[in-house]
Amino acid sequence: MGKAVAAYVHWVDTFNRWVGRFAMRLIFVMAAIMVYAILSRLFFGRPINWVMEMSQFLLCAYYLLGGPYSLQLGSHVRMDLFYGRFSARRRATTDAFTILFVMFYLGVLFWGGISSTEYAWTYNQKNYTSWAPPMWPIKAIMTFGIFLMLLQAISAFFKDIAIARGKPIA
Repeated sequence: MGKAVAAYVHWVDTFNRWVGRFAMRLIFVMAAIMVYAILSRLFFGRPINWVMEMSQFLLCAYYLLGGPYSLQLGSHVRMDLFYGRFSARRRATTDAFTILFVMFYLGVLFWGGISSTEYAWTYNQKNYTSWAPPMWPIKAIMTFGIFLMLLQAISAFFKDIAIARGKPIA
């Protein structure tokens, strides 16, 4: 593999590692918001209507921004009936083939995410609740997370091709 591919893999892996580690901390923000809501309701008798939606938005950001990091670490679920018996090169060949389907799927999702975000921005789409937050920020985060997942899938493809050729990318 050339230097450009190695640089791409290094850049994408580094960026997704940074974003993934940031996303890990969103669970604490979500927990703090929920504790605040519980305390507000118990001690002041004032329920907060935005907490459920905000926690859903944060959870969405958590898994969409953390997904590429999880792919990088090989933490996604896979069927391991025969795969575990394969040699490293055969596993890499299998992964390089199957990641092409993932990349196609992510490409379609990304295209739909752009369209959905553009719609939400153009028409000032709001959620149909009493809080009625604008939808474009979470849709933009969703689209960004899908884009990062696509970049990470391409990086994984390059790494698998290199391992299948017997020359892993450092």
